[in-house]
Amino acid sequence: MAEDRDPLAPRALALRALAHPLRWKLIDLLNSEQSATATRCAEVLGESVASCGYHLGILAKYGYIEPVPDRTGREKPWRLASRRQDLSADGLDETGALAAQAATEVFLDHELERIKDRLRRQDLEPPEWQAASYLSGSTVWMTAAELKEIKDQLAEIQERYGAREVRLFAVTSVAPRLPGPPGATAEAGTGAG
Repeated sequence: MAEDRDPLAPRALALRALAHPLRWKLIDLLNSEQSATATRCAEVLGESVASCGYHLGILAKYGYIEPVPDRTGREKPWRLASRRQDLSADGLDETGALAAQAATEVFLDHELERIKDRLRRQDLEPPEWQAASYLSGSTVWMTAAELKEIKDQLAEIQERYGAREVRLFAVTSVAPRLPGPPGATAEAGTGAG
């Protein structure tokens, strides 16, 4: 019966579509070039045109990309439907949450590879771009409200600028509680992480 359908099932399927590394590379390329055909994607990514065409089709099926309007010809250029992809499991059942987790893990693997690649090439950049690049990590103590404030500030910063393509990748996460007596984590001492 139609009323028995799970309205969140399409979102879970869409999240599962992002659990493939080539699809994240395609999303990045479309973001960088504004639009690209399967042939252009294959050329840049070192994949076959057929493979790129298939994965572009999957991304289009789930609404991540769309054809560039008013283009005729055999080659179909694609563009991002949105620059944001929501990988949260908010409101999803267990299957949807697993899809969100799979998409997030592939995204993080993709991001880590991209960060490593850019760090390897950093010495090729002009000195001002080398000095402007930054890699840092820290472990600090704060409240949930303070962590949310930082998250909101990072999101605002990511939307503010735009001269050259720059990747800002930020993560805020809370450390899991350690097993043991209550309060043991808070007394564990200080240290850089």
